Amino acid sequence: MDSKFVAHVEALEPQLNRLLEMPPVKPERLPSKMPLKGVYMLSEGKFHLYVGRSNRIRGRIGNHSRPTATDRQAAFAFRLAREITGNVPATYKKGPGSRAALMKDPAFVDAFTSAKGRIRKMDLRFVEEVDPVRQALLEIYVAVVLETPHNDFDNH
Repeated sequence: MDSKFVAHVEALEPQLNRLLEMPPVKPERLPSKMPLKGVYMLSEGKFHLYVGRSNRIRGRIGNHSRPTATDRQAAFAFRLAREITGNVPATYKKGPGSRAALMKDPAFVDAFTSAKGRIRKMDLRFVEEVDPVRQALLEIYVAVVLETPHNDFDNH
């Protein structure tokens, strides 16, 4: 394996350990000091649910959980709402099951609103990672190692 790539890979486990060692905070009460760029994880107790990466973690967490966040901003909440309502398979065609159709369904909108509230109560951990390659690799590494159920890395 190329030595440049190996250097990136060798940095992953220590960053995962830092992430897991961080005392969790709540998205509804973010600390005043946070890294700008890095990887974050949302959990409920010992169940790690979702890993993401961002170049503006604070804003991204707000997008996941803010009551006024749209379906495009709050992708994790949208995914949770799909699960809650049984609309799991995504469709990228207009009509039933599409994002636009689901956002017109009052039951789905209620589930989406509830999911954003649920995320505000989750445990949040984050670790700084400014290098974009390591940030991408770390997101995948954490999701694979911790088997987060809401990361699939599927192409759409």
